[in-house]
Amino acid sequence: MGVIGLLIVGIAAGFLATRLMRVEMGVVPTVLIGIAGTLIGAVVIRMVLMITGLLGGLIGAVLGAMLLVYLWKLVGERR
Repeated sequence: MGVIGLLIVGIAAGFLATRLMRVEMGVVPTVLIGIAGTLIGAVVIRMVLMITGLLGGLIGAVLGAMLLVYLWKLVGERR
């Protein structure tokens, strides 16, 4: 998957993760968390489960983004 594909999957993953976790964020944090989640999820899922392709990348991206949203909420509650 090319860079453009990762960006598109990352954006989708960020929006899906924030909606699934019922978190309201701005567009920029949502996109950045989605892209970071894509990178984390793609590496973890592909290494651990050997899932390939767009569906595996999307699942990994959503899981990674959900992890980052959870951490974001955790840090936000401490402030």
